[in-house]
Amino acid sequence: MPTKSFNLFVKNIILPFKKKIKVDSDKSISIRSFLLGSISQNITSVKNALESEDVLTSINCLKQLGVKIIKKKTGEYLVYGKGLGSMVAKKDAIINFGNSGTLARLLIGLLSSTPNIQIKIRGDSSLNKRSMKKLINLMSKFGASFSPKNKFNFPLKMISSEMPVGLTYKAGVSAQLKSAVILAGLNSYGNTKVIEIKKSRDHTENMLLKNTNVINVKKGKRKIIKIFGKKYLNNMQIKVPGDPSSAAFIVALTLLNKNSSIKIKNVGLNETRIGFYQLLKKFGAKIKFSNLRKKNNERYGDIHVKTSKLKPIKASSEYYVKSTDEYPILFIIASLIKGTSVFKGINDLANKESNRISEMQKILKQIGVSSTFLNDEFKIFGKGMIVANNRKVNVPKLGDHRICMSALILAILTGVELKIKNFETVYTSSPSFLRIMKSLGVKFELQN
Repeated sequence: MPTKSFNLFVKNIILPFKKKIKVDSDKSISIRSFLLGSISQNITSVKNALESEDVLTSINCLKQLGVKIIKKKTGEYLVYGKGLGSMVAKKDAIINFGNSGTLARLLIGLLSSTPNIQIKIRGDSSLNKRSMKKLINLMSKFGASFSPKNKFNFPLKMISSEMPVGLTYKAGVSAQLKSAVILAGLNSYGNTKVIEIKKSRDHTENMLLKNTNVINVKKGKRKIIKIFGKKYLNNMQIKVPGDPSSAAFIVALTLLNKNSSIKIKNVGLNETRIGFYQLLKKFGAKIKFSNLRKKNNERYGDIHVKTSKLKPIKASSEYYVKSTDEYPILFIIASLIKGTSVFKGINDLANKESNRISEMQKILKQIGVSSTFLNDEFKIFGKGMIVANNRKVNVPKLGDHRICMSALILAILTGVELKIKNFETVYTSSPSFLRIMKSLGVKFELQN
Protein backbone atom coordinates (compact mmCIF):
# COMPACT_ATOMS: atom_id res chain seq x y z
CA MET A 1 0.00 0.00 0.00
CA PRO A 2 1.30 3.51 -0.78
CA THR A 3 2.69 5.46 2.16
CA LYS A 4 0.56 8.32 3.45
CA SER A 5 1.63 11.62 1.90
CA PHE A 6 3.62 14.07 4.03
CA ASN A 7 5.86 17.13 3.68
CA LEU A 8 9.21 17.58 5.41
CA PHE A 9 10.38 20.80 7.06
CA VAL A 10 13.92 21.48 8.35
CA LYS A 11 15.95 24.56 9.33
CA ASN A 12 18.77 23.33 11.60
CA ILE A 13 22.46 22.89 10.79
CA ILE A 14 23.82 19.46 11.70
CA LEU A 15 26.49 19.08 14.41
CA PRO A 16 29.67 16.97 14.03
CA PHE A 17 29.21 13.19 14.37
CA LYS A 18 31.20 9.96 14.57
CA LYS A 19 29.07 6.91 13.86
CA LYS A 20 28.82 3.33 12.59
CA ILE A 21 25.67 2.60 10.59
CA LYS A 22 24.00 0.30 8.06
CA VAL A 23 22.06 1.63 5.11
CA ASP A 24 19.05 0.17 3.33
CA SER A 25 19.58 -2.90 1.16
CA ASP A 26 20.27 -2.59 -2.55
CA LYS A 27 17.11 -1.91 -4.55
CA SER A 28 18.46 -3.08 -7.93
CA ILE A 29 19.54 -6.47 -6.57
CA SER A 30 16.36 -6.89 -4.49
CA ILE A 31 14.06 -6.39 -7.48
CA ARG A 32 16.14 -8.68 -9.70
CA SER A 33 16.18 -11.37 -6.99
CA PHE A 34 12.39 -11.66 -7.02
CA LEU A 35 12.10 -11.50 -10.81
CA LEU A 36 14.74 -14.16 -11.47
CA GLY A 37 13.54 -16.33 -8.58
CA SER A 38 10.08 -16.31 -10.15
CA ILE A 39 11.28 -17.86 -13.42
CA SER A 40 13.74 -20.31 -11.85
CA GLN A 41 12.92 -23.87 -10.84
CA ASN A 42 12.17 -24.73 -7.21
CA ILE A 43 12.52 -22.33 -4.27
CA THR A 44 14.78 -19.27 -4.29
CA SER A 45 15.73 -17.78 -0.91
CA VAL A 46 16.14 -13.99 -0.66
CA LYS A 47 17.64 -12.59 2.55
CA ASN A 48 18.11 -8.94 3.58
CA ALA A 49 15.78 -7.81 0.78
CA LEU A 50 14.95 -4.13 0.72
CA GLU A 51 11.38 -3.58 1.88
CA SER A 52 10.82 -0.28 0.11
CA GLU A 53 7.74 0.63 -1.89
CA ASP A 54 9.42 -0.21 -5.22
CA VAL A 55 10.36 -3.71 -4.02
CA LEU A 56 6.99 -4.37 -2.38
CA THR A 57 5.34 -3.26 -5.63
CA SER A 58 7.53 -5.80 -7.46
CA ILE A 59 6.40 -8.57 -5.12
CA ASN A 60 2.73 -7.60 -5.56
CA CYS A 61 3.03 -7.54 -9.37
CA LEU A 62 4.62 -11.00 -9.37
CA LYS A 63 1.91 -12.39 -7.09
CA GLN A 64 -0.66 -10.94 -9.48
CA LEU A 65 1.09 -12.92 -12.24
CA GLY A 66 0.66 -16.21 -10.37
CA VAL A 67 3.98 -16.37 -8.48
CA LYS A 68 3.93 -17.68 -4.90
CA ILE A 69 6.11 -15.54 -2.60
CA ILE A 70 6.16 -16.08 1.17
CA LYS A 71 7.64 -13.69 3.73
CA LYS A 72 9.39 -15.60 6.55
CA LYS A 73 10.47 -12.55 8.56
CA THR A 74 11.69 -8.98 7.97
CA GLY A 75 13.73 -8.94 4.75
CA GLU A 76 13.57 -12.72 4.27
CA TYR A 77 11.45 -14.33 1.54
CA LEU A 78 10.91 -17.59 -0.30
CA VAL A 79 10.10 -17.37 -4.02
CA TYR A 80 8.44 -20.48 -5.46
CA GLY A 81 9.69 -20.45 -9.03
CA LYS A 82 7.78 -22.31 -11.73
CA GLY A 83 10.28 -21.93 -14.55
CA LEU A 84 10.43 -19.87 -17.73
CA GLY A 85 7.17 -18.87 -19.38
CA SER A 86 5.16 -19.80 -16.29
CA MET A 87 3.60 -16.43 -15.48
CA VAL A 88 -0.11 -16.04 -16.11
CA ALA A 89 -2.47 -13.07 -16.15
CA LYS A 90 -6.16 -12.53 -16.68
CA LYS A 91 -6.93 -10.83 -19.99
CA ASP A 92 -6.63 -7.04 -19.62
CA ALA A 93 -5.43 -7.30 -16.01
CA ILE A 94 -3.90 -4.01 -14.82
CA ILE A 95 -0.25 -4.31 -13.78
CA ASN A 96 0.84 -1.16 -11.91
CA PHE A 97 4.59 -0.55 -11.55
CA GLY A 98 4.14 2.35 -9.14
CA ASN A 99 7.19 4.65 -9.19
CA SER A 100 9.67 2.01 -10.33
CA GLY A 101 11.29 2.39 -13.74
CA THR A 102 13.49 -0.63 -12.93
CA LEU A 103 10.48 -2.88 -12.33
CA ALA A 104 8.66 -1.55 -15.40
CA ARG A 105 11.51 -2.21 -17.82
CA LEU A 106 12.60 -5.55 -16.40
CA LEU A 107 9.15 -7.06 -15.94
CA ILE A 108 8.06 -5.93 -19.41
CA GLY A 109 11.22 -7.58 -20.73
CA LEU A 110 10.36 -10.81 -18.95
CA LEU A 111 6.68 -10.77 -19.99
CA SER A 112 7.38 -9.91 -23.65
CA SER A 113 8.46 -13.50 -24.34
CA THR A 114 6.01 -15.16 -21.91
CA PRO A 115 3.12 -16.87 -23.78
CA ASN A 116 -0.47 -15.58 -23.68
CA ILE A 117 0.05 -12.33 -21.81
CA GLN A 118 -2.41 -9.54 -22.64
CA ILE A 119 -2.36 -6.85 -19.97
CA LYS A 120 -2.71 -3.15 -19.28
CA ILE A 121 0.45 -1.53 -17.87
CA ARG A 122 0.79 1.71 -15.96
CA GLY A 123 2.68 3.52 -13.20
CA ASP A 124 2.23 6.44 -10.83
CA SER A 125 2.03 10.05 -12.05
CA SER A 126 5.85 10.34 -12.17
CA LEU A 127 6.48 7.06 -14.02
CA ASN A 128 3.63 7.71 -16.47
CA LYS A 129 5.50 10.80 -17.71
CA ARG A 130 8.70 8.90 -18.55
CA SER A 131 9.42 7.83 -22.11
CA MET A 132 9.50 4.07 -22.70
CA LYS A 133 10.22 4.44 -26.41
CA LYS A 134 13.53 2.55 -26.39
CA LEU A 135 12.04 -0.31 -24.36
CA ILE A 136 8.95 -0.57 -26.58
CA ASN A 137 11.06 -0.61 -29.75
CA LEU A 138 13.29 -3.35 -28.32
CA MET A 139 10.48 -5.59 -27.09
CA SER A 140 8.67 -5.14 -30.43
CA LYS A 141 11.67 -6.81 -32.05
CA PHE A 142 10.98 -9.87 -29.89
CA GLY A 143 7.40 -9.81 -31.25
CA ALA A 144 5.56 -8.10 -28.38
CA SER A 145 3.04 -5.41 -29.34
CA PHE A 146 1.99 -2.22 -27.55
CA SER A 147 -1.01 0.02 -28.07
CA PRO A 148 -2.00 2.71 -28.81
CA LYS A 149 0.58 2.83 -31.64
CA ASN A 150 3.20 5.58 -31.46
CA LYS A 151 2.48 6.23 -27.78
CA PHE A 152 5.57 5.71 -25.64
CA ASN A 153 4.49 6.42 -22.08
CA PHE A 154 2.14 4.63 -19.70
CA PRO A 155 -0.67 3.69 -19.55
CA LEU A 156 -0.40 1.19 -22.42
CA LYS A 157 -1.74 -2.19 -23.46
CA MET A 158 0.78 -4.99 -24.05
CA ILE A 159 0.41 -8.33 -25.84
CA SER A 160 3.34 -10.74 -25.54
CA SER A 161 5.03 -12.42 -28.47
CA GLU A 162 3.59 -15.67 -29.83
CA MET A 163 6.95 -16.67 -31.32
CA PRO A 164 9.81 -14.76 -29.59
CA VAL A 165 13.13 -15.16 -31.38
CA GLY A 166 16.52 -14.12 -30.01
CA LEU A 167 18.25 -11.03 -31.38
CA THR A 168 21.51 -9.09 -31.26
CA TYR A 169 21.50 -5.89 -29.21
CA LYS A 170 24.16 -3.21 -28.82
CA ALA A 171 23.81 -2.00 -25.23
CA GLY A 172 24.42 1.61 -24.23
CA VAL A 173 24.37 3.22 -20.79
CA SER A 174 21.03 1.73 -19.66
CA ALA A 175 21.43 -1.39 -17.53
CA GLN A 176 17.64 -1.63 -17.40
CA LEU A 177 17.31 -1.96 -21.18
CA LYS A 178 20.19 -4.45 -21.24
CA SER A 179 18.49 -6.49 -18.52
CA ALA A 180 15.14 -6.32 -20.32
CA VAL A 181 16.77 -7.85 -23.42
CA ILE A 182 18.45 -10.56 -21.33
CA LEU A 183 15.16 -11.44 -19.61
CA ALA A 184 13.24 -11.50 -22.89
CA GLY A 185 15.99 -13.65 -24.42
CA LEU A 186 15.73 -16.28 -21.68
CA ASN A 187 12.38 -17.52 -23.02
CA SER A 188 12.99 -16.83 -26.72
CA TYR A 189 13.91 -19.37 -29.37
CA GLY A 190 17.58 -19.47 -30.37
CA ASN A 191 20.23 -17.23 -28.87
CA THR A 192 20.25 -13.59 -27.82
CA LYS A 193 23.50 -11.65 -28.04
CA VAL A 194 24.22 -8.45 -26.12
CA ILE A 195 27.27 -6.44 -27.14
CA GLU A 196 28.11 -3.92 -24.44
CA ILE A 197 29.18 -0.71 -26.22
CA LYS A 198 29.20 1.14 -22.89
CA LYS A 199 29.70 -0.59 -19.56
CA SER A 200 26.64 -0.57 -17.29
CA ARG A 201 25.38 -2.29 -14.12
CA ASP A 202 25.83 -6.05 -14.35
CA HIS A 203 23.64 -7.41 -11.51
CA THR A 204 21.41 -9.41 -13.89
CA GLU A 205 24.36 -11.17 -15.52
CA ASN A 206 25.97 -11.81 -12.13
CA MET A 207 22.85 -13.56 -10.82
CA LEU A 208 22.60 -15.75 -13.91
CA LEU A 209 26.29 -16.77 -14.06
CA LYS A 210 25.80 -19.99 -12.05
CA ASN A 211 23.53 -21.17 -14.88
CA THR A 212 26.26 -21.92 -17.43
CA ASN A 213 23.66 -23.56 -19.69
CA VAL A 214 21.83 -20.22 -19.92
CA ILE A 215 24.51 -17.53 -20.14
CA ASN A 216 28.03 -17.02 -21.42
CA VAL A 217 29.92 -13.78 -20.73
CA LYS A 218 33.11 -12.90 -22.59
CA LYS A 219 35.00 -9.92 -21.24
CA GLY A 220 37.32 -7.95 -23.46
CA LYS A 221 37.39 -4.52 -24.99
CA ARG A 222 33.63 -4.98 -25.27
CA LYS A 223 31.77 -7.44 -23.09
CA ILE A 224 29.65 -9.92 -25.04
CA ILE A 225 26.76 -11.66 -23.28
CA LYS A 226 25.15 -14.69 -24.92
CA ILE A 227 21.77 -15.92 -23.69
CA PHE A 228 20.71 -19.42 -24.71
CA GLY A 229 16.91 -19.42 -24.85
CA LYS A 230 14.42 -21.96 -23.46
CA LYS A 231 16.80 -23.48 -20.89
CA TYR A 232 16.42 -24.53 -17.26
CA LEU A 233 17.20 -21.93 -14.54
CA ASN A 234 18.44 -23.19 -11.18
CA ASN A 235 17.15 -21.68 -7.96
CA MET A 236 19.34 -19.27 -5.98
CA GLN A 237 20.25 -18.31 -2.41
CA ILE A 238 20.66 -14.55 -2.36
CA LYS A 239 21.74 -12.20 0.43
CA VAL A 240 21.30 -8.59 -0.64
CA PRO A 241 24.07 -6.12 0.35
CA GLY A 242 23.56 -2.47 1.33
CA ASP A 243 22.80 0.01 -1.44
CA PRO A 244 25.81 2.13 -2.51
CA SER A 245 23.46 4.77 -3.93
CA SER A 246 21.67 5.20 -0.60
CA ALA A 247 25.04 5.25 1.18
CA ALA A 248 26.24 8.08 -1.08
CA PHE A 249 24.00 10.64 0.63
CA ILE A 250 25.47 9.82 4.06
CA VAL A 251 28.96 9.91 2.56
CA ALA A 252 28.33 13.36 1.07
CA LEU A 253 27.06 14.66 4.41
CA THR A 254 30.13 13.32 6.25
CA LEU A 255 32.62 14.73 3.74
CA LEU A 256 31.21 18.26 4.03
CA ASN A 257 30.26 18.33 7.73
CA LYS A 258 32.85 19.58 10.23
CA ASN A 259 34.91 17.09 12.27
CA SER A 260 32.83 14.07 11.26
CA SER A 261 33.48 10.44 10.38
CA ILE A 262 31.37 7.40 9.60
CA LYS A 263 31.66 3.69 8.92
CA ILE A 264 28.93 2.18 6.73
CA LYS A 265 28.86 -1.61 6.96
CA ASN A 266 28.12 -4.29 4.35
CA VAL A 267 27.60 -2.08 1.29
CA GLY A 268 27.56 -3.43 -2.27
CA LEU A 269 30.76 -2.30 -4.00
CA ASN A 270 30.19 -3.68 -7.50
CA GLU A 271 32.64 -2.03 -9.91
CA THR A 272 29.76 -0.74 -12.03
CA ARG A 273 28.22 1.09 -9.03
CA ILE A 274 31.11 2.96 -7.37
CA GLY A 275 31.71 5.86 -9.77
CA PHE A 276 30.56 8.33 -7.09
CA TYR A 277 33.26 7.14 -4.70
CA GLN A 278 36.01 6.93 -7.33
CA LEU A 279 35.20 10.42 -8.57
CA LEU A 280 35.22 12.08 -5.16
CA LYS A 281 38.44 10.34 -4.08
CA LYS A 282 40.04 11.85 -7.18
CA PHE A 283 39.16 15.33 -5.88
CA GLY A 284 40.26 14.97 -2.28
CA ALA A 285 37.65 12.82 -0.48
CA LYS A 286 38.88 10.67 2.41
CA ILE A 287 37.03 7.47 1.51
CA LYS A 288 38.33 3.94 2.10
CA PHE A 289 36.85 0.48 1.48
CA SER A 290 37.64 -2.40 3.85
CA ASN A 291 36.59 -5.97 4.66
CA LEU A 292 36.03 -6.71 0.96
CA ARG A 293 34.44 -10.04 -0.01
CA LYS A 294 32.24 -11.62 -2.68
CA LYS A 295 28.95 -13.48 -2.76
CA ASN A 296 26.90 -14.43 -5.83
CA ASN A 297 29.51 -12.64 -7.96
CA GLU A 298 28.83 -9.36 -6.11
CA ARG A 299 31.58 -7.53 -4.20
CA TYR A 300 30.68 -5.85 -0.92
CA GLY A 301 32.44 -4.39 2.12
CA ASP A 302 32.61 -1.45 4.54
CA ILE A 303 32.98 2.24 3.65
CA HIS A 304 35.00 4.60 5.90
CA VAL A 305 34.61 8.36 5.43
CA LYS A 306 36.11 11.45 7.10
CA THR A 307 35.51 15.19 6.71
CA SER A 308 37.51 16.34 3.68
CA LYS A 309 38.58 19.44 1.82
CA LEU A 310 37.32 18.86 -1.72
CA LYS A 311 38.45 20.42 -4.99
CA PRO A 312 35.99 21.33 -7.78
CA ILE A 313 34.74 18.17 -9.51
CA LYS A 314 35.49 17.42 -13.16
CA ALA A 315 33.36 14.44 -14.19
CA SER A 316 33.81 13.00 -17.68
CA SER A 317 30.95 11.04 -19.28
CA GLU A 318 32.49 7.70 -18.19
CA TYR A 319 31.36 8.35 -14.60
CA TYR A 320 27.70 8.75 -15.48
CA VAL A 321 26.86 5.08 -15.97
CA LYS A 322 28.63 4.13 -12.70
CA SER A 323 26.89 6.79 -10.58
CA THR A 324 23.62 7.74 -12.28
CA ASP A 325 21.54 7.91 -9.10
CA GLU A 326 24.20 9.94 -7.29
CA TYR A 327 24.30 12.93 -9.64
CA PRO A 328 21.76 15.03 -7.67
CA ILE A 329 23.90 14.75 -4.52
CA LEU A 330 27.05 15.37 -6.58
CA PHE A 331 25.46 18.65 -7.71
CA ILE A 332 24.89 19.59 -4.05
CA ILE A 333 28.51 18.80 -3.20
CA ALA A 334 29.71 20.87 -6.19
CA SER A 335 27.62 23.86 -5.07
CA LEU A 336 29.39 23.81 -1.66
CA ILE A 337 32.93 23.62 -3.08
CA LYS A 338 34.53 26.92 -4.08
CA GLY A 339 35.15 26.93 -7.86
CA THR A 340 33.61 25.59 -11.04
CA SER A 341 32.63 21.92 -11.26
CA VAL A 342 31.85 20.34 -14.64
CA PHE A 343 29.72 17.25 -15.39
CA LYS A 344 29.68 15.83 -18.92
CA GLY A 345 27.51 13.22 -20.65
CA ILE A 346 24.44 13.55 -18.41
CA ASN A 347 21.62 14.14 -20.94
CA ASP A 348 19.78 11.01 -19.73
CA LEU A 349 19.17 12.66 -16.35
CA ALA A 350 16.31 14.52 -18.01
CA ASN A 351 14.31 11.24 -18.23
CA LYS A 352 14.53 10.06 -14.63
CA GLU A 353 11.79 10.33 -11.99
CA SER A 354 11.96 14.04 -12.84
CA ASN A 355 14.19 16.15 -15.08
CA ARG A 356 17.02 16.01 -12.58
CA ILE A 357 19.09 18.67 -14.34
CA SER A 358 16.49 21.43 -14.43
CA GLU A 359 15.04 20.56 -11.00
CA MET A 360 18.46 20.65 -9.34
CA GLN A 361 19.21 23.96 -11.07
CA LYS A 362 16.05 25.39 -9.46
CA ILE A 363 17.19 24.25 -6.01
CA LEU A 364 20.71 25.64 -6.45
CA LYS A 365 19.31 28.95 -7.66
CA GLN A 366 17.30 29.26 -4.44
CA ILE A 367 20.55 29.24 -2.41
CA GLY A 368 22.27 31.68 -4.77
CA VAL A 369 24.40 29.17 -6.71
CA SER A 370 24.37 29.64 -10.47
CA SER A 371 24.76 26.90 -13.08
CA THR A 372 24.60 26.37 -16.84
CA PHE A 373 23.64 23.36 -18.97
CA LEU A 374 24.73 23.45 -22.62
CA ASN A 375 25.75 20.77 -25.13
CA ASP A 376 25.49 17.94 -22.58
CA GLU A 377 27.79 19.78 -20.16
CA PHE A 378 26.58 20.98 -16.75
CA LYS A 379 28.63 23.63 -14.94
CA ILE A 380 28.07 24.58 -11.32
CA PHE A 381 29.75 27.72 -10.00
CA GLY A 382 30.30 26.66 -6.39
CA LYS A 383 30.48 29.22 -3.58
CA GLY A 384 32.10 27.06 -0.92
CA MET A 385 30.42 26.10 2.35
CA ILE A 386 27.80 28.81 2.70
CA VAL A 387 25.61 29.68 5.67
CA ALA A 388 22.17 30.18 4.16
CA ASN A 389 19.90 30.46 7.19
CA ASN A 390 18.39 33.62 5.72
CA ARG A 391 17.19 31.71 2.63
CA LYS A 392 14.27 29.43 1.92
CA VAL A 393 14.19 26.44 -0.44
CA ASN A 394 10.95 24.84 -1.58
CA VAL A 395 10.89 21.53 -3.42
CA PRO A 396 7.53 20.81 -5.15
CA LYS A 397 5.92 17.40 -5.58
CA LEU A 398 8.24 15.67 -8.08
CA GLY A 399 7.99 11.98 -7.17
CA ASP A 400 11.81 11.90 -7.17
CA HIS A 401 13.41 10.27 -4.13
CA ARG A 402 16.99 11.28 -4.96
CA ILE A 403 16.16 14.98 -5.28
CA CYS A 404 14.30 14.91 -1.95
CA MET A 405 17.29 13.27 -0.24
CA SER A 406 19.76 15.69 -1.86
CA ALA A 407 17.76 18.74 -0.80
CA LEU A 408 17.68 17.54 2.81
CA ILE A 409 21.49 17.14 2.85
CA LEU A 410 21.85 20.67 1.45
CA ALA A 411 19.59 22.11 4.14
CA ILE A 412 21.27 20.52 7.15
CA LEU A 413 24.73 21.57 5.91
CA THR A 414 23.81 25.21 5.22
CA GLY A 415 20.93 25.98 7.60
CA VAL A 416 18.59 26.93 4.77
CA GLU A 417 14.90 26.75 5.69
CA LEU A 418 13.65 23.84 3.61
CA LYS A 419 10.22 22.49 2.75
CA ILE A 420 9.90 19.37 0.60
CA LYS A 421 6.47 18.32 -0.59
CA ASN A 422 5.56 14.62 -0.68
CA PHE A 423 8.76 13.47 0.99
CA GLU A 424 7.22 9.99 1.31
CA THR A 425 8.54 9.28 -2.19
CA VAL A 426 11.92 8.57 -0.50
CA TYR A 427 10.38 5.35 0.83
CA THR A 428 10.41 3.95 -2.73
CA SER A 429 14.14 3.32 -2.26
CA SER A 430 15.26 4.27 1.25
CA PRO A 431 12.68 3.60 3.98
CA SER A 432 15.35 3.99 6.70
CA PHE A 433 16.68 7.35 5.46
CA LEU A 434 14.93 9.56 8.01
CA ARG A 435 15.72 7.14 10.84
CA ILE A 436 19.41 7.29 9.89
CA MET A 437 19.26 11.09 9.67
CA LYS A 438 17.75 11.21 13.16
CA SER A 439 20.52 8.95 14.51
CA LEU A 440 23.08 11.47 13.17
CA GLY A 441 21.39 14.29 15.05
CA VAL A 442 19.28 15.81 12.27
CA LYS A 443 16.15 17.65 13.45
CA PHE A 444 13.13 17.83 11.15
CA GLU A 445 9.35 18.11 11.21
CA LEU A 446 6.86 16.03 9.29
CA GLN A 447 3.75 17.89 8.16
CA ASN A 448 0.56 16.39 6.73
